[in-house]
Amino acid sequence: MQMILETLKQFDNTSSNSSTKDENSILVGLLGKGIQLSRTPKLHVAEGERLGMNYVYKLLDTAESDSNSPSLEEIFFSAQTCGFSGLNVTYPYKQDIMSFIDVLDDNSKSVGAVNTIVFRDGKSYGHNTDLWGFAEGFLREMSGVKLSNVLQVGAGGAGSAVANALTQLNVSNLFITDIDYKRASNLASRLMNAQDKTIVTAINHNEIGTHNFDGLVNTTPVGMAKLPGMPISKDILRPDMWVSDIIYFPLETELLSTAKQMGCRTLSGAAMAVFQAVKAFEHFTDIKPDSAEMKKTFNAFDEQ
Repeated sequence: MQMILETLKQFDNTSSNSSTKDENSILVGLLGKGIQLSRTPKLHVAEGERLGMNYVYKLLDTAESDSNSPSLEEIFFSAQTCGFSGLNVTYPYKQDIMSFIDVLDDNSKSVGAVNTIVFRDGKSYGHNTDLWGFAEGFLREMSGVKLSNVLQVGAGGAGSAVANALTQLNVSNLFITDIDYKRASNLASRLMNAQDKTIVTAINHNEIGTHNFDGLVNTTPVGMAKLPGMPISKDILRPDMWVSDIIYFPLETELLSTAKQMGCRTLSGAAMAVFQAVKAFEHFTDIKPDSAEMKKTFNAFDEQ
């Protein structure tokens, strides 16, 4: 954790030197645990540089901690004091960080989690760009698909953002399943209380086969490189279904590969990853980035 404190101190000194900081300088960080392989920093920096900005993006990785680790509160207020424009926040701090933030937007309140914080004029502003990112990517790449009956697998933090996005996309009936049924039930109840367009129902895994779904979204970590496999049986897949996964490492999970082989229309986790970054960049800079350029940058990671 000494690395984090040194980073904060370094930019505290930098921010106090007017000759090294101007209106085109942006300093942001990603706060999380085990985030060394994150693509987010390069995605932001590449777009910032393309726009002629001095865009600096630092990892605040608590996995690099020691026995004298500062608390989450200390990291938060140190970043604010040391001149950071804002922070992206990832696992496991998206919920705990909320108690320190002055103003929460509607999306972060709905999801119950924050992944983007802006420091401005002595106050902190919390946003959830995961929700917008999934919805925007879906609208652009999955237009015309049926949304009568959709299954979401997973009801964790990312699942909450995606489920909220699906209600905003006007899914008629959303079914949520999770290995922890209570978690799925709680999410379904929150969504039903918050809106009246989508009927949201929690179901057990053994009930999945009794329904015919138009589409499926995986929000669990099953399918990641470090957790291979499929979150559901391939028996529920049909050629006329669409299938989405929010995992982007690997870009084509076993679920998406199997769905493609069956003729399903698919959406990878790249869409949500890119568009959540697009909106976060806009929050940090007040400038709308070029989403097509950011997508090119993201795709280049896999080409490399």
